[in-house]
Amino acid sequence: MAAPWAELAAIVGSDHLRAATPADAVDGVPAQMVIKPASADELARALRVANAAGLSVIPRGGGTKLGWGNPPRRADLILSTARLDRVLEHAWGDMTATVQAGCTVEHFQRILAEHRQRLALDALWPERATIGGMLAANDSGALRVRFGALRDLIIGITLALPDGTLAKSGGKVVKNVAGYDLPKLATGSLGTLGVITEAVFRLYPLPRDVCSMSLTAASTDTLCQIVLAVQDSRLAFTGLQLRAESEGPPQLDVRFEGTTAGIQAQVNQLLQLAKHATQVDIPPNAPDIWKAREALWTGTEPALIAKFSVLPSQLSSFCGLVARVAQPLGVTWRLVGQGFGVGFLRLEAQREQNEAALVSAVGSLASELEQLGGTLVVVHCPPAMKVGFDVWGSSGDAQPLMLRVKEQLDPAGTLNPGRFIGGI
Repeated sequence: MAAPWAELAAIVGSDHLRAATPADAVDGVPAQMVIKPASADELARALRVANAAGLSVIPRGGGTKLGWGNPPRRADLILSTARLDRVLEHAWGDMTATVQAGCTVEHFQRILAEHRQRLALDALWPERATIGGMLAANDSGALRVRFGALRDLIIGITLALPDGTLAKSGGKVVKNVAGYDLPKLATGSLGTLGVITEAVFRLYPLPRDVCSMSLTAASTDTLCQIVLAVQDSRLAFTGLQLRAESEGPPQLDVRFEGTTAGIQAQVNQLLQLAKHATQVDIPPNAPDIWKAREALWTGTEPALIAKFSVLPSQLSSFCGLVARVAQPLGVTWRLVGQGFGVGFLRLEAQREQNEAALVSAVGSLASELEQLGGTLVVVHCPPAMKVGFDVWGSSGDAQPLMLRVKEQLDPAGTLNPGRFIGGI
């Protein structure tokens, strides 16, 4: 085995460094080797060797979002966090927990539930998604309307930098404002600044009871008006989700948590605000409706899935825009949006190999949204489609600042080269 592979094998053991297979390719870009460190120290040492040898490194957790972002320019080494899978500390009295990056979200939640606590988010594919990958992709879900996004929940982080430094920021207390805010910087960076090895989170209690209501109306405009009314009310909802598609009536889902009596009072107030809905009911499989985002990854191909953000007051207009753009191109669509104006959109071409229609549709939508101050980021599409456009869209005036941060933390461009905004 030629260097640097021999040096990497000496760090993790030969059993944990193997040749990559076609299944390890990232967006169609083949990798050479896969390494699985057993500790943060091993990971940092391996990263230092790879950086010195000029290898490109692709961090990987559960692989659920490995297709997000642009294709990497190179993928020499896949750095897996699969063996960093422990919950290191659950300070249940302080309502904080420290967890390694390779731990799955589901396992972490199960450990926290032993003390009736939780990480207050509903990530995609929690049984496979890891803590590190979830942070790198900034995947929060519908609970953020009540508890905030990941950047509000993370209070400490350990990050392995390409030069082998293990940088720590934050701590185990809920209020910690000293020093550089590395946790927020790493969240959503898609693994381009460093490799997350540990994270510390603030926790919330598990609710005593949960009730979800689904409202149906003749138009998305009616439901979006209800969304705004709910947001302006005193209702303490923990989920607010709009489901719309090119065929069929739209639906609005609202979730309440608390005591049985408290929830009933909330439901009564909701019914007063939802007088213009044509139907209000409790869905028979209520937990499943909050997996509507995951359902967007099923359907016919070719398809394109994008994450969008608009002002809450623009959600109805956005739904109308999608319909106007998609219909002339023969594209069908499904949308799941949260009440604060963030959501996911699936576009499907109705004719095989008609990928040009998808590219045209997403280009028009991105252009219109940019004028409104919104964003559209493609998170899923056939790798060949990514050749023609940047999945991130316009980076605006943030690009120079992001480049400077990248140059400070990863000057050689070792981590995920080309995958982030503007080819960072």
